[in-house]
Order: sequence, then C-alpha cells, then structure tokens
Amino acid sequence: MNLPALADLLASRGLRLLPGSYAVPVELLVQLPDATIARFTARGTTLRLRSYSPDALTTITIPAECGCGDHHPQTGPARVTLSRYAVPLAEDVIDGELEFGWQHHEAGHLRLADAIPHFFTLVDVLRSRELIGVA
Repeated sequence: MNLPALADLLASRGLRLLPGSYAVPVELLVQLPDATIARFTARGTTLRLRSYSPDALTTITIPAECGCGDHHPQTGPARVTLSRYAVPLAEDVIDGELEFGWQHHEAGHLRLADAIPHFFTLVDVLRSRELIGVA
C-alpha cells in the first residue's frame, strides 16, 4: 500500500489524508468528518493517535538553499504540519509491548498496510469516546 491508495481508502470512509503524511516510518495526518485532525504515529513499541482542533494545522515555507533569487526562487515549497503550539484534545495508544510482546522498535518497522488496521482501531476508540462524552 502507498499513500495514494491509502488516501482513496480513507476517502471511502469519509476521512481525508492530509499533506505531511509519511509511509516510512508511519506518520499520518488525517482530517476526520467533524474537521478534527488526527495524527497517527508508529514509533518504538507504541502506536499513538492524537486528535487536534482544525485550527492546529499550519503551513510552513521551506527557504530555498541560497535565497538569492538569481537561480532559485527566494522561497521554497510550503509544507502542511501541526503547529508546534498545538495541544492534543485527546490521545489513545496501543502499547505494543503489552499487546504484542514488542520489545524494541517494532512499531517503527511496520509497513503502512500493517499499521492501518491499528489506525482504524484507534479512530474507533476516539469516536466511541466522543459519542459517550468521555474526555
């Protein structure tokens, strides 16, 4: 699975894959139907989903190498990311050490296709919490 295929899968479920997502190691920025931003990461032995308000997204401009404007534009490409000041609204984790016996960096070695079921599990936990009003 690659990111364009994942974007199609997410769209079929009413979710939108945002720029700034990476397949290796897995780090996804996804807009949920209520416009909340979900950030899913697979690092070490932990799979983590944090949700943020829609205004937590920001765009940064990468400066050009030399910036002289003679042979490069003075500004580089723009990247969508979470603001460094963004505070998560909620966080859910799957502890791979407890759940699967992972001991080192197994989450970070997951392929995108293997991480997606865990993403959907955590999104379901997030949505069920919102339905019953637990913070």
